[in-house]
Amino acid sequence: MSLLADYAKMHVMEISWDDLRTVLAVVRGGTLAKASQALGVNYTTVARRVSRLEAALDTRLFDRLADGYHPTPAGLAVARRAEAMDTQSQDLLREVSSLQEDVAGPLVVTAPQLLIASHLHQVIGDFMQAYPQVDLTVRATNDLLDLNRREADLAIRIQRNPHETLVGKRLAAQQTAAFASAELVQRMRDGKAWGWLGFTNWTQPPQASLRRFPDARILLRFDDMIAVIAAAKAGIGVARMPLFVGRDNGLQQVDVMESQDYADIWALSHRDIARVPKVQAFRDMLDPFFRAHRQDFVDQARK
Repeated sequence: MSLLADYAKMHVMEISWDDLRTVLAVVRGGTLAKASQALGVNYTTVARRVSRLEAALDTRLFDRLADGYHPTPAGLAVARRAEAMDTQSQDLLREVSSLQEDVAGPLVVTAPQLLIASHLHQVIGDFMQAYPQVDLTVRATNDLLDLNRREADLAIRIQRNPHETLVGKRLAAQQTAAFASAELVQRMRDGKAWGWLGFTNWTQPPQASLRRFPDARILLRFDDMIAVIAAAKAGIGVARMPLFVGRDNGLQQVDVMESQDYADIWALSHRDIARVPKVQAFRDMLDPFFRAHRQDFVDQARK
């Protein structure tokens, strides 16, 4: 064996998968903070792994600049190989999962926080009682976790067009409408001035309301629905939100606009694990539950 081969073997032995996937996470995120969040480790661990891999390869993988970590050509090459390895490992995990026959073991479900709070907690409780051998983790987020990379096994999502690599079923149609507190509704009936609670990307009130109230204005803008709900409950203004959100928070629907169609609610998983018993068991509980509660999501149940 040549000296070059001995040298290469020594360095390969020093490389860990954790270090490789950390470099990939930094390339994807651009900063140590984003990489640490994606990996679920602290900031110093990410920095240590990057430095360790640079030492093992005896090359610089990133330029440390004020606006983040910028990958060098070597860093990009490592990230490409790490991404290919990650894809293969995820394929392997899905293949192994697809061979499982028992409703048991770890299961990760993701769904929006507000939908968990209003409805899904009931399904989660029933599932845990029915299948105590499943180690269930619920990731409450509006972010679209990557099901191809097994960030979750089953996703309950509010969206219009699910990704083509995913399979599942539409659980419920949805509509949005205008909601306000009982106090504000009474003030509106008394002819008092009112305004909209909007989002940071709004340039004007909802188009559906302008035909009837062309002079309405936006009082406040927010970047988070929970903040909008709190302001609406405090009687500050009128807010547009999905019907289930307004109804679950004790707000009253106000006739300043007609109900509008909104993104549907879906249960989705990667096609390779769609028929895994524990995934299918959770999905099978969702369908009848949402059929029984479809009036919560639309003004008139749609076929």
